[in-house]
Amino acid sequence: MELAFFGFSYLLLLISIFNFFSIRIPRNTEPVTQSVTVLLPVRDEERNIEDCIRGLKSQVNVPLLRFIIIDDQSIDNTAELARRATKEDSRFSIINSHGPRPGWLGKVSALQRGFDAAESDYIITLDADVRLQPSAISLAVNQLEDLTLDFISPYPRQESGSLIEKLIQPLLHWSWMATVILRLAEKVPHRSTAVANGQFFVVRKSALDSIDGFTSVQSKILDDIEIARSLIAAGHHGVVTEGSAIAQTRMYRNFNEIKQGYGKSLHKAFGGAIGATVAIAFVFMTGVLPVILIFLGSPLGWFVYLTIVSTRALSDIRAKSTPIYAILHPVSSLILIYLIIYSWNKRGVIQWKGRTV
Repeated sequence: MELAFFGFSYLLLLISIFNFFSIRIPRNTEPVTQSVTVLLPVRDEERNIEDCIRGLKSQVNVPLLRFIIIDDQSIDNTAELARRATKEDSRFSIINSHGPRPGWLGKVSALQRGFDAAESDYIITLDADVRLQPSAISLAVNQLEDLTLDFISPYPRQESGSLIEKLIQPLLHWSWMATVILRLAEKVPHRSTAVANGQFFVVRKSALDSIDGFTSVQSKILDDIEIARSLIAAGHHGVVTEGSAIAQTRMYRNFNEIKQGYGKSLHKAFGGAIGATVAIAFVFMTGVLPVILIFLGSPLGWFVYLTIVSTRALSDIRAKSTPIYAILHPVSSLILIYLIIYSWNKRGVIQWKGRTV
C-alpha cells in the first residue's frame, strides 16, 4: 500500500516536471492588429480600481483596444474613482449593470452586459485586483493566435503578504500544475481537465458568440472554470498558460478575507459532496498522510513528503512565488481542508460584497 502511495506521489512529480518545462509562456511582442475589448466588472473596488486602470492605460502594441468597466451597483467610491481615472481616455466606457438579472449572479450578469456592448475580435475578462504589465494584452492575444486556440487563461502571479497568504495562495497554481498534463489538455480538451482563471481570461468573441456569451454560467460561482467547460463542450480549444511575468494580483490580505473568498466558492469547486470528499482525501493524502507515516517510522513517509514538496516547489518557482514555503505544505493542506469544510457549512448563507452566494 505504501509503495502504491509513493508511486502516486511520484506520478504527480513527473507531471509537475513536465509542466514546468512545457507550460506555454507568452513571448510574442509583435503589435496586435485585431480589435480587443477588455471587460472589467467592478463592485466596491475602491481599493483596487485606480491601480487596475493605470495598468490598462499603460498597454502597448494594441491600437484597436477598448475597455468597458461595468459597475455592479457599487456603494463605495468605485464609480467616481473610475470616472476620474478614465475621463481623458476615449478607449474607456463605464456602464451600469443595474444589478444582477433574475437568476444570475452579479459578476456574471455584469460580464454579460459588457459582452452585449462589445464589438471586437477578442474579449478579455479581468478582475479589478489584477495589475497588468504594459505588454500583457499584446503578449496574451499573440499567444492565443500563435497557438491557434480559442481561449487562453494567462495565470497571474498570486502575490502574498501575510504568512497565511503564503501558505494558501500558492495552492491555486499547484492544484493544476501537479495534476493536469497541460499539453494533453490543450490538444485533447475535456471538461474534466479544464483550467481557467477569470482574473485574466482571453477568448475569441466568435467562440463566446457560439455559446451566447456568459449565459451558460449565469448562476455559477466558479464562472471561469465553467465558461472554459462550456467552450470545450462547444468544440473549442484552450489552455491555462503561465502569466506570472505579465500579470500580478493580491486576492486577499488576511485570514478573514481568505475565509470569505474561499468560503463562497470551494463548495462548488468539486461538483458536489462526492467530489468534495475526493478532494479532501487527495489533499490529506498528499499533504498530511506523509507526515503521519514519518511519525509512524515509515521510511517511505520521507520519500513521499519530499516528492510532494518538490511538486509544490516546482509550481512556486514557475509561478514566481517563494518556494521555501513548500516545506510547510502539510500545514497548507490542513488549512485547505478546513476551508473546504467551512465552505460546505456556510453554503447558501455566506455573504460576498453584500450579497448571499
